[in-house]
Amino acid sequence: MGGQPFAQDGVMIDTRKLSKVLAFDTERGLIEVESGMMWPQLLEHLSTVQRGLPQHWTFSQKQTGVDRVTIGGSLSSNIHGRGLTLPPFIGDIESFKLVNAQGQLLTCSRAQNPELFKLAIGGYGLFGFVYSVTLRLVPRRKLERVVEVRDIAGLISAFGERVRDGFTFGDFQYAIDDRSEDFLRKGVFSCYRPVADDTPLTPVKKAMSERDWVDLLYLAHTDKTGAFKRYASFYQSTNGQVYWSDEAQMSVYPDNYHRELEKRYAATNRASEVIAEIYCDRDALEPFMADVREYVKRDQVEIIYGTIRLIEQDFESFLPWARKPYACVIFNLHVEHSTRGSIRAGDAFRRLINIGIKHGGSYYLTYHRHALRQQIDVCYPQFREFLQLKRKYDKEELFQSDWYRHYRRMYFGS
Repeated sequence: MGGQPFAQDGVMIDTRKLSKVLAFDTERGLIEVESGMMWPQLLEHLSTVQRGLPQHWTFSQKQTGVDRVTIGGSLSSNIHGRGLTLPPFIGDIESFKLVNAQGQLLTCSRAQNPELFKLAIGGYGLFGFVYSVTLRLVPRRKLERVVEVRDIAGLISAFGERVRDGFTFGDFQYAIDDRSEDFLRKGVFSCYRPVADDTPLTPVKKAMSERDWVDLLYLAHTDKTGAFKRYASFYQSTNGQVYWSDEAQMSVYPDNYHRELEKRYAATNRASEVIAEIYCDRDALEPFMADVREYVKRDQVEIIYGTIRLIEQDFESFLPWARKPYACVIFNLHVEHSTRGSIRAGDAFRRLINIGIKHGGSYYLTYHRHALRQQIDVCYPQFREFLQLKRKYDKEELFQSDWYRHYRRMYFGS
């Protein structure tokens, strides 16, 4: 990651014990939770306290790939999920309470302290300690999974058809073997559509266990075509399964999986998968992916996993990563823990950002610190002002991170 959760020689605050529900307005669909609550805890609470009620409220979206993330951290990162028509997380936030650098507890909303509201959501913890978050909930729905394996040609039109047909979530998991003609072309297109409330849930759902995921990740390192075939076969077997809209968003993430993989394939160097999220104009997705395909094949950049989603424009946060409706492309690159590996990773991430910029896009700011200043200025033209406003609200720079220090040096030299 880019260092926003870390602060060398600083004091880290573990918020996980701040996990209480403070208020739940079942009429308006608003719930206030302490910032250390994690998504599985929120799901469990909502399921428990609403048991037997005619209408259930739940969250609209959460980040994908990992569940054990705090609500406060999700706010600070302005996360997003697989929604087909959703803006980032700021759209789901009614208000939050923040302890500022002067020790004051402030309520931040669109009406109260509106500038702080815009700055702290997607502000990566630099504007204060988020104590609680009030979320806007949505009615819980039943969703049917619809799966097809298809080519990337016409994918944006296919997403559009899904939206017109009322689908609410979806993504496209692309093939990762650079020796295959399917590389970055063929993918698993999995979307979810609401069904009638009286539709039975699938009683015994097919699902991948943690062991299944580790085995799939092993194949992604050693037999990429085999990994895609296994993944596609599994997902096709789940076509038609019916889920609750919140449970469909939960994920399995095997902790420390790479250590096991390195033993299995006798790695000579430690390594990790490092994520990058690159955006492009939706109508430029196919040429964008063609340029990525040419680059990563030429420079032998290894992709372990990737997906394509949609994101709607964020009109509210001060530092929006979704500056317009984008196609959102996630790349998980295999990076060795060595000087050479770090240099190659930095070059790869900068090249991917440039390809995104070429096709009208941008990148997610905090997954790494490899971007050049000119790239930041193109993708985040208000970034310098963002840093200045941080100093306005926190003159002593009480709230810091390694990520912030890096960019403070880049822009101000200290």
